[in-house]
Amino acid sequence: MAGEIPDLIAEARTGTGKGAARQARREGNVPGIVYGGGADPLAINIPFNVLFKRLKDGRFLSTLFNLKVEGQEDVRVICRNVQRDVVKDLPTHVDFMRLKRTSKVSLFIPVEVVGEAECPAIKKGGVLTMVRPEVELRVTAGDIPEQITIDLTGLEIGDTVTISSVELPAGAVATIDRDFVIANLTAPSGLVSAENEADDEDAPAADEVPAAGDEKE
Repeated sequence: MAGEIPDLIAEARTGTGKGAARQARREGNVPGIVYGGGADPLAINIPFNVLFKRLKDGRFLSTLFNLKVEGQEDVRVICRNVQRDVVKDLPTHVDFMRLKRTSKVSLFIPVEVVGEAECPAIKKGGVLTMVRPEVELRVTAGDIPEQITIDLTGLEIGDTVTISSVELPAGAVATIDRDFVIANLTAPSGLVSAENEADDEDAPAADEVPAAGDEKE
């Protein structure tokens, strides 16, 4: 099931070179280029505020966008480079690559949790900790999943959910080549505190511990 791909609206930029790029910045835009996909490069402008917000949202370099430019067909793109001002660290130029539906791309996919009602650990007051609320997968651009699903049914306190226990969408693979943890189930903090207190009570007091060399009577 393909996920919703966010739109990124830009306008075609007339003229190329440093002069046209400086003019775009004066007008509140960030100049960019779209290349690849068997088509000619397309010079574009993106409103600075729009691009800046996208960058602040995170995952910009691993998000697939539906690029909309008036007079052009919509195309799926992924950012390949963001140039920044060396002093202000603000975006000054951006490069996008066109993707075909069969192209492979690495994206962060959100994790959905099911089976909480049938999870013994949760029923006992256990705490679910999401180590990775998103997992980076290499997927086909034309078949991007909305999420991957982890099932807590039957899991006890102390259990973990790793990537090997997840059924990934057809054609998708994790970008990390090891069996990493996605979530774990831990005891409630109150129970942990009580156990620690019990351990402290069982331990001998400092004045009860015989000093080295003391003889037993």
